[in-house]
Amino acid sequence: MPGRPVLPGPDLACRARSLQTQLLKYCSDNNVFQASRARAGQYSTKNSGFTLLEVMIAVAVIAIALVAVFGSQSQSLSLANEAKFNTTAALLAQSKIAEIAAEKPEDLTSDSGDFGEDFPDYHWNLTVSDVSFGEEEASEHLKQIDLSLSYGEHGRYQYRLRLYRFVP
Repeated sequence: MPGRPVLPGPDLACRARSLQTQLLKYCSDNNVFQASRARAGQYSTKNSGFTLLEVMIAVAVIAIALVAVFGSQSQSLSLANEAKFNTTAALLAQSKIAEIAAEKPEDLTSDSGDFGEDFPDYHWNLTVSDVSFGEEEASEHLKQIDLSLSYGEHGRYQYRLRLYRFVP
């Protein structure tokens, strides 16, 4: 009956369910829902992976991080070598000063040398000089002793020590 109005009821519900089923079948056949799934966080199998821009940004971030890590590692090694030199040089200077203290005051002269096979590349230089200041009597009995230790071929690391010795 063409002029008859459509009333809500079981007949209308059955037709709506039938239309919904046909629409779902059509959409699943034509992959209409893939775009909405991709927006919801689910990626389709056709478009999986990273873009070139994303890969380039990730590589740049990793490169910056690695440069910082390697720079700090290099600085750490340099500081460790310097600390090792300072410790060793202080102990070697102490032993050299003990040798000087064991000598007679009259035998003090400037000299230089190395520490032998035990400490290769460590060199020392001893300079003995008179001290001069106001009173002549006091300066006759005082010697300035400068001890310089160096490490390496070009003396990259230097350790200097100055002491004064009373000579009766």
